[in-house]
Amino acid sequence: MHPTACAPLQRMLQTRRHATPGELHAIAWFSQLKPTEQRLAERALEIGQVRQGDFVCMAGKPVRAWLGVIDGLLKMSNSRADGSSISYAGLPSGSWFGEGTCLKREAYRYDILALRTSTIAALPLEAFHELVNRSIAFNRFIMLQLNERVGQFISGMEIDRLANTDARVARSLAALVHPVLAPAPGNTLRITQQELAQLIGLSRQRVNVALVRLQKQGLVMLEYGGLRVLDAAALRDYG
Repeated sequence: MHPTACAPLQRMLQTRRHATPGELHAIAWFSQLKPTEQRLAERALEIGQVRQGDFVCMAGKPVRAWLGVIDGLLKMSNSRADGSSISYAGLPSGSWFGEGTCLKREAYRYDILALRTSTIAALPLEAFHELVNRSIAFNRFIMLQLNERVGQFISGMEIDRLANTDARVARSLAALVHPVLAPAPGNTLRITQQELAQLIGLSRQRVNVALVRLQKQGLVMLEYGGLRVLDAAALRDYG
């Protein structure tokens, strides 16, 4: 699997298209740019699809673009020496990731896997650095991302070590509606229990039990095709 890990992103770039006005409007940082900076970003942005099970990027591979999720669900994780994996974060629609790697122009230190067919945005590395060099608003957005990402990684490691599986599910849900890193209008998540199980590293049955308990506590509302987070703060501190 690893030797062909870059193939999905390469396919995406080969079938790239420009972002639609609706897609540009949904990108959180785009509206913060000046008109000249928006034109730069609009010309540079490339949109494409990756399939379920594709690696969008992989540890050890060089960075070529700053990446965002227009629509879909990705998983950020890493492999341990014993063959198991540690999950750092779920990346739902609206998420952007890899800014630290882009700033340092280094190889990725984690894997990004598509849990479903997803539409991805790629801002090529040189355009990313041009915006860093000329846009105060873009720099502010990147600094906020980096600051929040540190907290997310620490939380992800804590979640991975929690023995209380209800708490693991609760805190993972809170991370998926993070107001900066994973904005979700209305705190509604279009995610299956199987996808959530893959993100957390639990069985689907165990995730279902936890979700039912969280619903009884008034923290989430299970809906067809997903769920709605009712109290993100309580989920974040659960357990």
